[in-house]
Amino acid sequence: MSWKTVTAVFLCISACSGQFTPDWPSLDSRPLPTWYDEAKVGVFMHWGPYSVPGVASEWFWYQWNRRDPANPGDMEIVKYMEDFYPPNFKYQQFGSQFSAEFFNATFWAELVAASGAKYFVFTSKHHDGFNNWPSKRNFGWNSHDIGPKRDVVGELANAFRADNKVVFGLYHSLFEWYHPLYLEDKANNYTTRNFVEEKMGPELMELVTKYEPEVLWSDGDWEANPEYWDTLKFLSWLYSESPVKDKIVTNDRWGRGILCKHGDFFTCSDRYNPGVLQKHKWENAMTIDKSSWGYRRNMKLSDIYSMEELISELAITVSCGGNLLMNVGPNRDGIIDTIFEERLRSMGDWLDVNGEAIYSSKPWTHQNDTLNGNVWYTSKLSSSDGEVVYAILLVWPEGGKLELGGPTPGKDTRVTMLGWKEEDLQWEGSAGPVSMAVELPNKGEVGSQWGWVIKMVKLENGGNSIWK
Repeated sequence: MSWKTVTAVFLCISACSGQFTPDWPSLDSRPLPTWYDEAKVGVFMHWGPYSVPGVASEWFWYQWNRRDPANPGDMEIVKYMEDFYPPNFKYQQFGSQFSAEFFNATFWAELVAASGAKYFVFTSKHHDGFNNWPSKRNFGWNSHDIGPKRDVVGELANAFRADNKVVFGLYHSLFEWYHPLYLEDKANNYTTRNFVEEKMGPELMELVTKYEPEVLWSDGDWEANPEYWDTLKFLSWLYSESPVKDKIVTNDRWGRGILCKHGDFFTCSDRYNPGVLQKHKWENAMTIDKSSWGYRRNMKLSDIYSMEELISELAITVSCGGNLLMNVGPNRDGIIDTIFEERLRSMGDWLDVNGEAIYSSKPWTHQNDTLNGNVWYTSKLSSSDGEVVYAILLVWPEGGKLELGGPTPGKDTRVTMLGWKEEDLQWEGSAGPVSMAVELPNKGEVGSQWGWVIKMVKLENGGNSIWK
C-alpha cells in the first residue's frame, strides 16, 4: 500500500469517526494533553554520525559542502577535514566510525530522571538522513546496519519505559539534505512528492507505530509548504487513529508558514524565550553547550551554561507559561560528557528542593516582579494552602532583605522558603512601590546554591487571573 493510499484511508477513517479532521480548525481544537504542561522540564539529545568529528555543529555535512568563507563554522570544518582526513573522504564514512561502544540506554534513562526532567526527546533522524533505528525505508544508512549495529531508538524506548519516570519522545527531521528523491522534488519546485510518498511519510508512520513516542518533535520543514509534507493528513491520523492519539504532543514545525501558528506547543525558533507571557503553550528548546546541539570535542567551559544561567532560563520560561527542553550531545562512543552530566544532576538537585514551584505550576498575574527584575513568579492551587504564589529569586539580595512590588499581602499572609526550616519568614507590607519586604534566613542554611524560592499563601492578590 502506498503512502498516498494510506493517508487517504486514514483521512476517511478520521472524518467518518467524527474525530480530528485534516484542517487546522479541527486540529487546533484538540486539547493539550495535561501531562505536558505539568511536566515543565525535558531533556533533548542529538546523536548521530556528526558526533564522530565533533566539530562546529550537527550541521557538519551541510556546512562542509557549503564552504561559505563568511561563515566561521563552515571554515572551521573545511580546515579540520583538510588537516586530518584524506581528500576523497566522504561524510558517509563517519557512519562506520559512529561506534557507540559505551552507549548504555539504562544509564541515559537514569541520568535524565536524575535531572528532574519529566520527558525526553531523542533524534531518531537528523537532516543528514541517518536513522537511529532499522527503518524499512533506509538501508545501509542507519544505526542497525552500520556503526553501533543496534536499534538505538528501540533500546532507549525500552529503557525509559522500564524506568517509568520519564516520558519518551522522538525528534524527526522531515527533509534530508541530500536524499535524491528530495532533491528531485525540490528541483521540481515541490510539484512532485516522491520523497514524501516513498520515503519520509511511510518512515514517519513506522516510527510512531513501532516506538509509540509521546512527544513527536518535528523539524526540517521550512523549505516546503505543509501540503508537500502531507501535514494535515498525517496529524489527523496521529490525533485520531495512531496508538498514541490520546497522549502525544507535537510542535509547530510542519511546513513553511506553520511555525508559531499551529501545534500543540510552539517553539517559534531555536532557543525561544520571549520573557513575556504567551497565549499558547510553548517550549524553550535550548542547548547547554551554547554553540551546538551536537557534541563538540573542542567546546570550552565558557561555552557551557552555568547553573545560575540554567536556573534563570528555567524560571523565566516557566513563569511565562513555557517548558524548558535542555539539550546535550553525547559523543561518538555514547558517553555524555562529564560537564553535561554535572549540569543535569545539579538541575535535579535544585528541583528536588524547589520543584514545588515548577511542576504543575501556572503563570501568575505577574511574571516578573514590578520592582525587582531578578524575581520571577509561578502559582498553583494547593488543597492545603489554597492559592499559592512562588517567587524565584535569581540573585540573593544584599543585606538579606527581599523587596517586592508584585504581591499584595494581607493580615493572614504567610511566607516560607523552600529548602529551609518549616518556619514563617518575617515580612512587612506597604502601600508604596515596595508592597512587601521579606526578611530572608541565613543563605548558608538554605538547601539551594542558586535560585531561591519563597512561598506565599493568602496574598490579597494571590488568585491567578491569567491562566485557569
